[in-house]
Amino acid sequence: MTTPTLREIQDPLKQRYRDDPDAARITLSATGRLGEGVSCSLETGRAMAEAGLHPATGGDGTQLCSGDMLLEALVACAGVTLRAVATSLGLDVRGGTVRAEGDLDFRGTLAVDKAAPVGFTDIRLTFDLDTDADADQLATLHKLTERYCVVLQTIRSAPPVHATMSA
Repeated sequence: MTTPTLREIQDPLKQRYRDDPDAARITLSATGRLGEGVSCSLETGRAMAEAGLHPATGGDGTQLCSGDMLLEALVACAGVTLRAVATSLGLDVRGGTVRAEGDLDFRGTLAVDKAAPVGFTDIRLTFDLDTDADADQLATLHKLTERYCVVLQTIRSAPPVHATMSA
């Protein structure tokens, strides 16, 4: 995609959202269906994904781990955001990799140690790019990618999450 093409697509949307801020507010959702054993199948929009226990908590490794899926969502969002920002800035990024790593202590998840945290204690997001961009351009690309990556900003800001259960 070229910079002019991206602007042609996004400019009318930006103007619409300036004129009608409510039009920019949407609700995304994900739905899962409880499966056999300890699993949950998710509709991803493209295919079904079945999540289950990580091998460190008793899973056999045949189902997706929700922690892996969170990191995958971060990588996907950061990669798409980086591409859009690079295109907008007119930077040629020929390729590269985006990697997310997260540290977990499964003692918390398995209630082995109540002092052990449940969830990621550290997440690292790294970009290795094939580009001729100079240091200043890379710094701008990095800053704007972080700023506009929805998943990264959601993880960092930890918005309120309201959970309910019914039978």
